Amino acid sequence: MITPTDAYATRARAALTNLFVGDALAMPVHWYYNPGDIIKAFPPHGIRQMEAAPERHPSSIMALHSTSRGGRGAQSADGGPEIVGDVILKGKRHRWGQPNGHYHHGLPAGENTLNAWWARRLTTFLTARGDYESRDWAADYIAFMTADPPAHPDAYAESCHRGYFANLVAGRDPLECGAVTHDTPSMGALVTVAPLALALLPSASLDAVQATCRAHVRLTHPDDALLRVVDAYVALMARLASRAGTAVSGTAEAGTAVSGTAEHAADAEDIVSALAEAITATRGARLAPLLAQRGGDAAVVGRTYSLACYIDDAWPNVCYLAARYHADPGRALLVNANLGGENAHRGAVLGTLVGLASGQTPTALAGQLLHRDAIARDIDAWSARFVEGR
Repeated sequence: MITPTDAYATRARAALTNLFVGDALAMPVHWYYNPGDIIKAFPPHGIRQMEAAPERHPSSIMALHSTSRGGRGAQSADGGPEIVGDVILKGKRHRWGQPNGHYHHGLPAGENTLNAWWARRLTTFLTARGDYESRDWAADYIAFMTADPPAHPDAYAESCHRGYFANLVAGRDPLECGAVTHDTPSMGALVTVAPLALALLPSASLDAVQATCRAHVRLTHPDDALLRVVDAYVALMARLASRAGTAVSGTAEAGTAVSGTAEHAADAEDIVSALAEAITATRGARLAPLLAQRGGDAAVVGRTYSLACYIDDAWPNVCYLAARYHADPGRALLVNANLGGENAHRGAVLGTLVGLASGQTPTALAGQLLHRDAIARDIDAWSARFVEGR
């Protein structure tokens, strides 16, 4: 018999594995804003498997991003240390400022972006400690980001990281270094939430877990509207992970959906209902009209809502995709990658949601993760500490 603990563990493990799958699958075409460019880069059908980052990025604006603070601006030190190269991303400064330079230059097939590495770092931090404390996590985050040589392989750091370390170098308290820029409320903020929320939910109240996750995200993304989405995301994870529906243990190929019994139909209705509630964290967003819209997924993800990182668009996009493809994680993550835009961080969050909904991981894609064995060990240790036996 599958117990509630077994079901939670199955779903949580699938969620964390799919976080890394969704990120790595989209990495080579991260921020491709014209889906046609994805087809050109990976003919004839776009992304179908893990791929390396191409040398050229057709819609890169990396040259416009400041290397001394968050947001956009001059790529110079402005009289102080240059954050990119001097403080973080050591040895990677020369990759900035190049026309059509790829954000994730040099990453091989199956490699993860910085924010997924950040989530993995939090996973091991939690496992080692057994709990979460903001100041200790801030110290660990600082050590991770400033390591020399770097503790991750990515050449790009989002605005939140650059802004945080600009404030830290200026002398702010590590708990008050979150920078406010035009892209503070962004999808990248949600990537690290899953390992924290899913670790705490078995033994703490939803309100307490939401409060901890808000404080965690606020360290790098101090934005009230974004934090309301964090609350919705945590509540959605709690509902999906703990629902009464059958947990299907194991893995599945892309294109293999959970079978259509009456029990599964009722479970699917519960999943879509949970997503319909969660999407309302974005003002004016409603799931039913999006699911009824004609014109395919691009009519929603790209036209109704922007492909960009801003949370008011990215959150409805991820809820829509999870509702459409919750029974088939592999297809969900392939569709997401080929839609383009903010597909890597969107893919990490989508992977979490479809993992919780289905309890499954796409076998072939997960097997192509570059660090699959190490990631599996990290998730095993995390699960043993927080989920199994609770």
